Amino acid sequence: MRRPARSALLATGLVAALAAGPLAAPAFATPAPPAFTHTPAPAATSATPAPPASATSTAGPDTEALSAAIAGLPDHDATAALLRVGGDGTWRGTAGVRDVRTGAPALENARFRAGSVTKVVTAAIVLQLAAEGRIDLDGTVQHYMPGLLTEDFAPITVRQLLNYTSGLRPGASLGDTVEEGYAHRFETLTPRQVVAASVAEGPEYTPGTRQTYGNIHYTVLGMLIEKVTGDSYAHQAAVRIFRPLGMRHSSFPLGADPRIHGPHNRGYDWIDGRLVDVTDWNMTDRFAAGDLISTTADLERLLVELFRGRVVPEPQLREMFTVPDVPGASYGAGLERFELDGKVIWGKTGSRPGYATVIAATRDLSRTLVYSVGATDAKGDGQAVAQRFGFPAFNR
Repeated sequence: MRRPARSALLATGLVAALAAGPLAAPAFATPAPPAFTHTPAPAATSATPAPPASATSTAGPDTEALSAAIAGLPDHDATAALLRVGGDGTWRGTAGVRDVRTGAPALENARFRAGSVTKVVTAAIVLQLAAEGRIDLDGTVQHYMPGLLTEDFAPITVRQLLNYTSGLRPGASLGDTVEEGYAHRFETLTPRQVVAASVAEGPEYTPGTRQTYGNIHYTVLGMLIEKVTGDSYAHQAAVRIFRPLGMRHSSFPLGADPRIHGPHNRGYDWIDGRLVDVTDWNMTDRFAAGDLISTTADLERLLVELFRGRVVPEPQLREMFTVPDVPGASYGAGLERFELDGKVIWGKTGSRPGYATVIAATRDLSRTLVYSVGATDAKGDGQAVAQRFGFPAFNR
């Protein structure tokens, strides 16, 4: 089992931008640009800007740039895009195809793998439990889950897991890249196996002295949620987050089920020069760090209600907007801080094979963004996707 490369993946790209069918599904030959030979489905877009905003107004989102971002899909970099911009003026955009074999237009209400956006849900549950007095953020992993870590580890607090300063090394993986993982996509790697591989390598640094983004922190938090509540992580997410917020189309896979149930656009990735359907994939190894299936409408609701204080109460909510005082830190509990022309933006990126996701907003919710892109290199650095689809939402 391999350890995943330590990178923020799409987060790196957003920083830069803001400053298959069944098992036998066929692969698709690499086309010369433009990437697809069939006629792209027209982009279905609608805009509801705050009056009297228009395509040429400086009020509200830059609708011209947003429309241009989704024009011409599918192309070499993306098969579909679903965008929702809100706050002071709204804009919705859907473009691309649901399935490259049929050319059927992309579904606006499609479900997709949200990747590391899952961490926002996990952080919210932990902070709710802290508000209830069931978890102490200064309490340690060693206290709550004795035996999980060896004596080589200094005490690691819950807060240090939340803000990625725990010093844990990356855990086990079935492949560092989409290409490596594809052959193992129906295999199971449990959270305990992931953590055991991390523990076996010992600590990377003294807890609280550095910030290193990675799934391992939130895998342990998912296990902590289950230990404290005596319930499954997925059920806790449902009763604490999804149901209260009316997120009716958000869920976690049942066990090792590799499918996305309900309406969805298929996900694709370039593998060995061929466009391969990577929709069906067992995500057990991602667990509380990246296993979420959702929709843009559901994630927009989560984003808005979270920032309004209706998911996590004060003072625990402040943890999400508090970056630790260590060199180069940019993450609070689940959320990352970006800055564009003096405007502070908080959000989270996510990626799974075939799907790239972003949720982001200003703290006062004057501008919000949620998108899911059928990115054909979703596990790359994400810069091109984030710059194309993320920047126009915040460029004025």
